[in-house]
Amino acid sequence: MIALIAVIVMLIGMMCVLAYTLAIYALPFMLALAAMRFAYGTGAGWIGAGIVGIVAGVASFGILTLLFAMLRAPILRVALALIFATPAAVAGYALVHGVTGEAVPPLVWRQIVCLAGGACVGVAAVIRLATSASPQS
Repeated sequence: MIALIAVIVMLIGMMCVLAYTLAIYALPFMLALAAMRFAYGTGAGWIGAGIVGIVAGVASFGILTLLFAMLRAPILRVALALIFATPAAVAGYALVHGVTGEAVPPLVWRQIVCLAGGACVGVAAVIRLATSASPQS
């Protein structure tokens, strides 16, 4: 039982590190998937939907990165970092929920652990994004 708990803690930590590492790409990926689903739903086919998704993902990442580089006011940079990090926090919650699904039977404790994992990933992503491209004076 102790070994299982240790493995679960290590897996949660690894998933949070993965979500933290991919935090910058969570929002463009989500927008690309939404655009791809919309294009496929309107009859674009698999290839057309894939092209639309790739273009939407690259364009959204480029626009958000350009905005992040151009903004000088710290409050606006933090607001943009929050926009970037919100999907990362949701992904962190989902990752922890998937890992602890069978290991933490009480629903209340599973939700507490999942919320803590999502909050840690979200806060880490905001801090990483807010300090990564600090304006050069």
